Amino acid sequence: MKGERKRILLSWSSGKDSAWALHLLRQQPDVELAGLLTTVNEQFNRVAMHAVRTDLLQRQAESLGLPLRLISLPFPCSNEVYEERMRAAISAAQSDGVEGIAFGDLFLADVRQYRERMMEETGITPLFPLWGRHTTELAREMTAGGLRAQITCIDPRCLPATMAGKGYNDDFLKALPDGVDPCGENGEFHSFAFDGPMFHRPVEFTIGETVERDGFVFTDLL
Repeated sequence: MKGERKRILLSWSSGKDSAWALHLLRQQPDVELAGLLTTVNEQFNRVAMHAVRTDLLQRQAESLGLPLRLISLPFPCSNEVYEERMRAAISAAQSDGVEGIAFGDLFLADVRQYRERMMEETGITPLFPLWGRHTTELAREMTAGGLRAQITCIDPRCLPATMAGKGYNDDFLKALPDGVDPCGENGEFHSFAFDGPMFHRPVEFTIGETVERDGFVFTDLL
């Protein structure tokens, strides 16, 4: 029917790009956000790669006013198990009337193609509200637009370890070494979004210890 809104889930990493994608989706009158979909490392009870604790993830969802759907993954997780659990989550979403899943991907074509293949013949449409945006301009847009985020993980091959735990702001962007994407799209860093126009209230946290594990530097948020 004309004027019907499409029920959409947002693939939620807990980071800044997911948060900004949510902000943009809320401005589309034909979209009804039905919830957040997040993969969680079941051994450590944290968001995969971003290493954000699940209780902070829950607080994000509460402040965003959206239900949270968790996909538990073993550690380590084979691609076969990942796809099996993703398909189960997609099937459950479709049963609940979800018609699309949005992703915060920016420019990695192989990642987009993989997601599109996962959605083939499911009846669920993959959406990419940030796709193709110039990442320098997008980074400035996010910080100027009031998005606040904390860096939770960095790849020390790309950034100094001392940048873990910093705020995602103009000072952080100015300090990035040459060749590092200002949105961290190549995996140089990951973040935890805690305030901005998409939140009803800031998500409170304290900064914990910084450790190196599995070749990455993580700053714990409590």
